[in-house]
Amino acid sequence: MSFGPARSLEQLFATRSSIKWRRYPADVLPVFVAEMDFDVEPAILDRVAETLRHSDTGYLDSAGPLAPAFAAFAEREWGWSVDPETVHLATDVTVGVVEALRLALPEVGGRVVLTPPVYPPFFEMVDEADAVAVAVPLLEDEDWSLDLAGIERAFATGADALLLCNPQNPTGRCHSRIVLEALAELAARYGVFIVSDEVHAPLAHPGAVFTPFAPIARAAGARSVTVTSASKAWNLAGLKCAVVVAADDWSARLLTALPEELAARTSILGLHANVAALSCVAWRDDLVELLVSNFQLLEAELAAQAPSVRAIRPDAGYLVWLDFRDAGLGDDPARVLIEQGRVALNSGLAFGDPGRGFARINLACNPSTVVEAVRRIAVTVAAARSGALLAG
Repeated sequence: MSFGPARSLEQLFATRSSIKWRRYPADVLPVFVAEMDFDVEPAILDRVAETLRHSDTGYLDSAGPLAPAFAAFAEREWGWSVDPETVHLATDVTVGVVEALRLALPEVGGRVVLTPPVYPPFFEMVDEADAVAVAVPLLEDEDWSLDLAGIERAFATGADALLLCNPQNPTGRCHSRIVLEALAELAARYGVFIVSDEVHAPLAHPGAVFTPFAPIARAAGARSVTVTSASKAWNLAGLKCAVVVAADDWSARLLTALPEELAARTSILGLHANVAALSCVAWRDDLVELLVSNFQLLEAELAAQAPSVRAIRPDAGYLVWLDFRDAGLGDDPARVLIEQGRVALNSGLAFGDPGRGFARINLACNPSTVVEAVRRIAVTVAAARSGALLAG
């Protein structure tokens, strides 16, 4: 097995040049942006190196070998039968979402339902598609479930599309089959187009069930596409490759109108990395085991050092939603934690209004990093409670 601990923080600061390691000074512990501290699986590195050795660095015009590779993975993992002909390339998940919306929405005045707290770029994607966001918040009291009654009201009053985040970011919730079936039925009834971002789906935790939306949409007669990538589960975000997959015949015809440049702007190195990643299931399984262990460590450390901070247990992925509303750090605890605690989490405010008093932490790191992050959080919370936080 090739999965092992991350490099030390000193090594990571010295060798990596991404946002995670360059946005803040070196005295700030970075546990925010969704990339891992772990080395990429060697089989993926070998595939990318082989591509470079052959000087195979040109442009793409289709998903090529990635289409059957994704279809095989979806069938094996989730029992989702994908026609490779319905698999299209996109530069990344965000670009795939925007281009799908542009095809499906009216040229002016489109309305897209979002379900905050939700992945912050969703708001930007709606703007980029020249549409208007309609917020229907998740039901916190119902374990962060979709508000189906609120969604139906939005559909009935003229929504054109909904961006589904499944597994949900930032809560890590895998929406249940019952909820997804109800959503698909509503989408079919009101003629609303569903774009499902499923990029964290390969990282479902033991005991949790991830249900892809596409087969449910097709069975209900709803129109939908899925946008996903190996980028999050195998740490390949900077290699720039995603797939857009049609759920139904109408959406399959829609995607044939995607701009040719969408494939050409996708990285050929990213395509080969994605193909290799989808076969690296043992590495992924070891990763999930460590992520679950890190969450348990996070819970234990918070209980011992900062019991006023509550972690929302995720069903999938390595991102954890932290509730600071009883910790005395105000509406934007992440700002206080960076300035005073020197630990960088994602601000809950970026996830929409329901994110007030929350922050998101990344657990794709060494256990020692989890312990140090909680230590810094605990010191900051204690200072707030004692009135010792610095002004400003």
